[in-house]
Amino acid sequence: MNTEFFNALDLLEKEKGIPKEYMLEKVEAALISAFKKDNGGRENVRVAIDEVKKDIKVYEVKNIVEEVMDPDTEISVEAAKAISRRNILGGVVETEVKTKSFGRISAQTAKQVIIQGIREAERSMAVKAYESKKEEIISAVVTKVDPTNGNVVVDTGTSEAVILKSEQIPGETLAVGDHIKVFVMEVKNEVKGPIVTLSRSNPNFVKRLFELEIPEIADGTVIIHNVSREPGSRTKISVSSRNADVDAVGACIGAGGRRISEIVNELGGEKIDIVTYSDVPEEYVRAALSPANVNSVVLESERSCRVIVNPDQLSLAIGKEGQNARLAARLTGYKIDIKTE
Repeated sequence: MNTEFFNALDLLEKEKGIPKEYMLEKVEAALISAFKKDNGGRENVRVAIDEVKKDIKVYEVKNIVEEVMDPDTEISVEAAKAISRRNILGGVVETEVKTKSFGRISAQTAKQVIIQGIREAERSMAVKAYESKKEEIISAVVTKVDPTNGNVVVDTGTSEAVILKSEQIPGETLAVGDHIKVFVMEVKNEVKGPIVTLSRSNPNFVKRLFELEIPEIADGTVIIHNVSREPGSRTKISVSSRNADVDAVGACIGAGGRRISEIVNELGGEKIDIVTYSDVPEEYVRAALSPANVNSVVLESERSCRVIVNPDQLSLAIGKEGQNARLAARLTGYKIDIKTE
């Protein structure tokens, strides 16, 4: 029976990564709890676990004293000598307790302690796994879609987690079995388990997608400076190159638009404007208002500017419901006032 038990611990360590030492501590605590439950919580007890011999023993421990005041924890010198002549005053007498003698309720208590130990270990491992992926993209499979609130449950390979409706891409329809990418925003270790905030609407989700799909960004040749996004509709991202021979925008688009199309497909068709970053505010604002053609940009204050466009470019520069100008302002950090000649 003990051999099977130790083999089970080996299996837990191998399959779930729960250290055997951790589980043995829980087993020791469970056996002590079971023994004390059977004996009113009074006796001293010691658990001896031998991994080599695959053996577990429980001992009742009593201190050897001249006069016994507490028979549950003490034994007289005479009685101790009767057990073994080697026992002396001040020592202890250990009597093995057969675990089979534990009562049903006590055994159930021990079982609960062990199960709780496994759950705590799994929870701790899940938290560590998610924390290592914080602010990164992970792959997930949709396992459930709640028709009442629109929340989506996904299997990340570590555990199941929820993508709230507010963190999904507006207009996107996810179905059970869909393989998607998600951005790990936040990880909290709660009593009931790790609470993980996953997102597909966060601007950093797009940033990480570019880092995954564009080798020049991954190796540091092309730098992402900022991302402004209205999920499900449009994103603007500014980039620059450290290598004069590498076109930052072209690297992100890829031959025949293959690279950018992979990202757009993951975002469900969301439009993406890739603009060239510049340390010169006027040039940066001009690029950010793409696809509109800008005649001039005049700085009016530290973070404010006036942009002049031809009348036929005004609606394009402002965008539908002001979206293009709004995203450009977020991207550059400038308040943009667009005027015609």
